[in-house]
Amino acid sequence: MKPVVSPRFLVPGLLLILSGCTMAPSYTRPGAPVPTDWPATSSATTPAAPTTTKSAADIPWREFFTAPQVRQVIELALNNNRDLRVAALNIDKTRAQYQIQRADLFPQIDGTAGASIQRLPADLSGTGQSRIARQYSVGLGISSYELDLFGRVRSLKEQALEQYLATEEARRAVQISLIAEVANAWLTLAADRERLQLAQETLVSQQESYRLIQRRYEVGASSQLDLSQARTRVEAARGDSALYTSRVAQSRNALTLLVGATVPEELLPTALGAVTAVQELPAGVPSDVLLRRPDILQAEHRLKSASANIGAARAAFFPRIGLSASFGTASAKLTDLFQPGSAAWSFVPQISVPLFDTGANLAGLDVSKAERDIAVAQYEKAIQTAFREVADTLANNATLDEQLAAQQALTDAAADSYRLSEARYTRGVDSYLTVLDSQRSTYSAQQNLISVRLARLANQVTLYKVLGGGAAQ
Repeated sequence: MKPVVSPRFLVPGLLLILSGCTMAPSYTRPGAPVPTDWPATSSATTPAAPTTTKSAADIPWREFFTAPQVRQVIELALNNNRDLRVAALNIDKTRAQYQIQRADLFPQIDGTAGASIQRLPADLSGTGQSRIARQYSVGLGISSYELDLFGRVRSLKEQALEQYLATEEARRAVQISLIAEVANAWLTLAADRERLQLAQETLVSQQESYRLIQRRYEVGASSQLDLSQARTRVEAARGDSALYTSRVAQSRNALTLLVGATVPEELLPTALGAVTAVQELPAGVPSDVLLRRPDILQAEHRLKSASANIGAARAAFFPRIGLSASFGTASAKLTDLFQPGSAAWSFVPQISVPLFDTGANLAGLDVSKAERDIAVAQYEKAIQTAFREVADTLANNATLDEQLAAQQALTDAAADSYRLSEARYTRGVDSYLTVLDSQRSTYSAQQNLISVRLARLANQVTLYKVLGGGAAQ
């Protein structure tokens, strides 16, 4: 004999099953609209082998940045930067919004207590005499709880959850950008201080050369033209010294703003020449690298949120069933409130069926689908943008070592030329104009060498950022 299931268990079971269903479309991750490999780069030199086989996203920033000063400055920024603080507060906000939306899945039970005292005049009392009517009540109540038969509330909960997760990824993206910006600002300050030091040393050298030319002029060994030309180099060096003094101050102000607090002097760099702030990185495979970037994960969570919203829009075409109920005691006398026979209860089911809304629900569904399509396009654009950022950085990285080697050789050659031209001028073989040209070439080559070293270090920091590094602690 087959067991018989009582009908009284069917309805609650059916409601439980239906309440777990949604009308949201099944999510499928869109394909990445980028090539499967990074663009090929060519270089006359072979780049150094990476010092690690881990991907950038798996390398903690404390491990990537090898200079202790840089690590301490980044730590200060993570604790004090206002943009990162706002991103963290946005997480708290969206987490609370998700909790509010999730609470709608469960009935809200309220405790109630009330008293009503009313004087009825004689012509309304029904007895011909005025009287005082009293009523006291205590109970528990459920107000307007929606049975989520078609998944509307559950879809809204999923939408809020994905928005919360997107905000968390946004905070990680802000952290990655902040770490890279702080590191680059620190390196820029180091470069500017080295440029200032070079300009000041050049000014001292030019002033000494001017004094020597002046003495030679006084004894008739140099011409007025030589003296005037030497003076131009002194003034040019003085102008560069003032310029780089201003740049150092501006770079320090930029670093202070990023950190969100005053950076102690002992954590500031003195020059760029001896800085080895970062380690080499492997590029990895686009499909593995890009899909782990927080900004792309943020776009994907927004896409999932838009998909969940379609489920809520579809559920709007179906009936809504709401329940209100209360149970407690009521009595005309406060002393009889909890006496036998004072129980009171009410049960008020409500059903709302959309019949005619002039197309509002249909338009709402169209809006949700359009928002989903927009989110797909934004997700694909985020991947394309990330691919270009990595490809551009790799293209620069492929040639920066060669540029640095070439610039170093140029600087050495310019220094040799300056030394030889100065010796030839002292012996009277060449004019002072040749010495000035050699000085300008040497000074320019030295400044450019600082710029190339800065570009190489900054490119490594940028590569770490665009490969998704910096979120791991």
